[in-house]
Amino acid sequence: NYSSASAKEEARRRGACGRAELLELLEARVKQLQADNVSEVTVDRVNVAPLRKSSFRCPAPSPAGKEPAARVREGGVSSSGTPSQPSRWFEKLKKEKWIKHKRQLKLEQKFSAAASAPSPPFLEPGKAAGAKESQGRAKALEGPLALWEPRLRLEDKEGNKYGSIQLIIMSYLESCLFLRQPERAQQCLLFYHRSQARRKLLGIKMYAMLMHGWAKKGSLKQIGRLFFMLEEAGLKPNLSCYAAALECMGHTRAPATVIQRCVQQLEEDGFSLDELFEDVYEEDEREMVLKAVRIIKPNFHPLPQPCSEICTSPLLRDFYSKEEPVSYPKLDFSVRELRERFRQQLEMEASNTITISSVESAKPPTEQASKAVKPGARWSYRRPPLRARAVKGVRVALPSLPPPFQILSSLPPQGESLLVLAKELGAKIHSRYAILKKSRSHLLKKIQKIYDEYAQLLAKDAQLDSYLPREYWEKLEASSGSSQLSKDCTWPQLLLVQLGVHMVELLVQVIKVQSNILNPSLEAKLIPVLYHVYSFRNSRQIGFIKPHPILTQILSNAAETTLTFDSFVMPMLCPPVPWTSPHFGAYILLPTKLMRCVEGAIQHQLLLEECPRSNLHSVLDALNQLGNCPWKINQPVLDIIITIFNAKGSEKLDVPPPLSEAPKPSMALRMGPSTPWSKSSLKRELTQCRKKTAEMYSLRTDALYKLSIANHLRDKVFWFPHNMDFRGRTYPCPPYFNHLGSDITRAILLFAEGKPLGARGLDWLKIHLINLTGLKKKNSLRERLAYANEIMEEILDSADNPLTGRKWWMDTDEPWQALACCMEIAKALRSPDPTAYISHFPIHQDGSCNGLQHYAALGRDVIGATSVNLMPCDSPQDVYSGVAQQVEEFRKRDAQEGMKVAQVLDGFISRKVVKQTVMTVVYGVTRYGGRLQIEKRLKEINGFPQEYVWEASHYLVQQVFNSLKEMFSGTREIQIWLTESARLIAKSGNTMEWVTPLGLPIVQPYHQAKSTVVTGTSVWNMGDLDQRPANHLKQKNAFPPNFIHSLDSTHMMLTALHCHRRGLTFVSVHDCYWTHALTVDVMNQVCREQFVELHSQPILQDLSRFMLQKYFSNLCSPRSDLPSAPSFPPGDFDLQKVKESTYFFS
Repeated sequence: NYSSASAKEEARRRGACGRAELLELLEARVKQLQADNVSEVTVDRVNVAPLRKSSFRCPAPSPAGKEPAARVREGGVSSSGTPSQPSRWFEKLKKEKWIKHKRQLKLEQKFSAAASAPSPPFLEPGKAAGAKESQGRAKALEGPLALWEPRLRLEDKEGNKYGSIQLIIMSYLESCLFLRQPERAQQCLLFYHRSQARRKLLGIKMYAMLMHGWAKKGSLKQIGRLFFMLEEAGLKPNLSCYAAALECMGHTRAPATVIQRCVQQLEEDGFSLDELFEDVYEEDEREMVLKAVRIIKPNFHPLPQPCSEICTSPLLRDFYSKEEPVSYPKLDFSVRELRERFRQQLEMEASNTITISSVESAKPPTEQASKAVKPGARWSYRRPPLRARAVKGVRVALPSLPPPFQILSSLPPQGESLLVLAKELGAKIHSRYAILKKSRSHLLKKIQKIYDEYAQLLAKDAQLDSYLPREYWEKLEASSGSSQLSKDCTWPQLLLVQLGVHMVELLVQVIKVQSNILNPSLEAKLIPVLYHVYSFRNSRQIGFIKPHPILTQILSNAAETTLTFDSFVMPMLCPPVPWTSPHFGAYILLPTKLMRCVEGAIQHQLLLEECPRSNLHSVLDALNQLGNCPWKINQPVLDIIITIFNAKGSEKLDVPPPLSEAPKPSMALRMGPSTPWSKSSLKRELTQCRKKTAEMYSLRTDALYKLSIANHLRDKVFWFPHNMDFRGRTYPCPPYFNHLGSDITRAILLFAEGKPLGARGLDWLKIHLINLTGLKKKNSLRERLAYANEIMEEILDSADNPLTGRKWWMDTDEPWQALACCMEIAKALRSPDPTAYISHFPIHQDGSCNGLQHYAALGRDVIGATSVNLMPCDSPQDVYSGVAQQVEEFRKRDAQEGMKVAQVLDGFISRKVVKQTVMTVVYGVTRYGGRLQIEKRLKEINGFPQEYVWEASHYLVQQVFNSLKEMFSGTREIQIWLTESARLIAKSGNTMEWVTPLGLPIVQPYHQAKSTVVTGTSVWNMGDLDQRPANHLKQKNAFPPNFIHSLDSTHMMLTALHCHRRGLTFVSVHDCYWTHALTVDVMNQVCREQFVELHSQPILQDLSRFMLQKYFSNLCSPRSDLPSAPSFPPGDFDLQKVKESTYFFS
């Protein structure tokens, strides 16, 4: 017999042993996956919840390469005293390994047989040119053998790896060195260096980083020790290592013999002193290296930096040629004004945040609320005793916590996702660190000195005007003798989330409030202001941080009249720092990525770094041109919007209402009988109300931010720095307020620089207004102008009495932009001379179904080119109406042959039914997706027999695709070729890459999603995203639309550069181009010319050549399924006709 206590102890032991067995199983599975296959599998660290307190402890993991210590005593008895038996899980693993081994042997036999098969006649020696290029073609696509192998290692030319763990190590080393604590950094490096397994994570860059840290302390002994460690690790010192050694010698004025030995070793390793000065230096590193070198070579002078290479793209060869003198436009500011604006921007960025007034009308705070928000009385904000906490093996120094109100006031009442909040706080920590690091270095002073000189290129009172911004900044940088590039390490997303989660936990623990702060009659005790809740989203449990209802009530009654933003979300107060490389540009202090991408992906950054700098010149120059456009606020329109915003909004005008207008459950359900049906109805209605309330809060907050920022800038001139996404599409960096926003945002933006209307400017204003109404889409420009003159009375009434008149502007497609245009027309008409009226109003010219325009140009389709306005016509063509007419022709034919569904559809085929499907064909919509779109449209038609919806939608989607195939004969073939090429490449385990006609490297960041647990938080797409297997489906389906997007961004950049050359103000919203009314005709001419130049290049042939060279150059035998070069014959469309097409962009 045994007691219940012993039974519990036995159950506890069994549970603990079971968990230990599970841990062993997971570790064994990891080892098996890493050892079984030829292919490499990247497996993230497995996190197992810690066991509860007990005497049982899991054994420590064995060192790599050694068998785990036996846990079984002699005689087959375990440590617990019971006989040990092999686990069924290990038996299962053994069997699975044997099965995989057999499959592997079969595959190897199959491919070895294929490799030994006789070559076809066209590959025999001497039979065909280029046969050598085709040798070995089976190896790169060995199907399942290569399926899971990441093709692009995250490594640079020196072998430094850039996975998440390497980036975390480098981030920690960099932080220690910033704090002038190389000892801590050395401890970290030694921890990894002493273990053969962990040493593989280290790269030459980490050793060199620490060498520079010791160099600043003058410790040559420690640098020598690091050189020995490099030798132990089997790594060869690079230029940065020798630079660190010489820098230390410069600080300590080392003997000439020591310096001579160092230089001799440098030369023996294949380097030269001149190469040494081509490296990137920070602070006074370059001066110290030069000082050391001149001890042994007093007359040594580094070679001057070579002139920047000229962009070699055939599209811009003439643009960058210096054969003729070029004069670029100036800004309407003096040198002194630009320098003062730079100081203001620097001050704003250095403060890290900016507080502005809210436009929301303030309610008078209650007496209780006034007492509650005083930071003195009953708020508890206790700093934790520890200043550092361990974050997954890495100890990080924490900055001072922000005041509680700054973070709490932005939390919505329903709470915020822990992951979203953690990302935000982690990003704040990183930006603050980057600002402090740059502020305390010599780099900031150098940037300030160069910007003072750079202002002369932009200012109206300086003569210099023959350089592009990038060119002149590089010239100034070279003359200053130092590079402004930073060697800062990128903090991986996983680290930012870990830091953010830690910060959230601190806030939850330390910020408390008295429970009776609103009702003094209650018992007084401290309660947390924030707490954790869990909710389900699509069957997944999501953690939320929710504010206590007391806090929500206090904030809602406190009449908060200010908003605090990070400084990087605000537009800039001076022209942005020009982009000169993937690492430098836009803001002064804040780190900005040239190419934004999905979280955890850095593959695109490595591609940009490996790309020749001259290939990026055109892209950088286009971004600089877009960012140098100054803006100002349209104050009359802003005031009207704020008035409506504070008058409970307007659904018709897209001004969101306050939360007081949110729906509430009906009183009948809340007070009715408690039946199961009524409870279910109440629950369903409550869910709908909560969802609507959350949507209203989001829209209201978004509008509040936009309007408050605009109101803060109402009397200022500002700039939007730009960067781009992975396809090359450009975006403004400030996220809340920019010209890519909604109708409201666009309506309150004006060009800061004004130009006279000229002879045709007023006509363009009128035509632009009619375009904004959505009327007269099928009419010619002359008919639109005539219509504007007919309704001039309505236009003037809208301008004079926007809220009290006949309100014609409210019934247009874009009401706020239409109102702003009405006001501009009224001012111009009432001026003494409309042609001399100075207008700041931007006029838009939209592409006509731009994706199909590129497809039609690629395939030279005559019918397709005509339908999307590549062919000159008297009136604009509507591709959607054209497809609807073609479908109607097919329907009539089938109806005559007795098809029932075709007869039922008589009178129901319209432009609206087919528009969405035609529009999304460019973006890779399938027949299934197209059928759902058409089904939705048919259900909206009153009178259509609903029993035929499925059959009719199935029939119509087939006819829509047939119509497009007939109208765009080459388009479908091109799309199929692109999709099939991407399918084969993704199947081989690669991500899709290509190079745009301007030389910009593109890579699709679609990989298999994987969850990583961070302090109890499930985080998707964290870690080494680029080393995971490619997501085959996304890589295949996304390639055609992404390729077309890269072409439309190329066309936009070409137009931007040539408009800048001709003195035009130019900005874009993807395929919508903006300029002054005076220069619309010139911009349209440039736009058409550059489209013709772009599509005169062998775009598809170049793409085919690139793919064959990159992915299939090592094949040893031919494959029938290779994506051969496009062989479909081009159509008969004459591309030069685009130059005569009025409605190409209109």
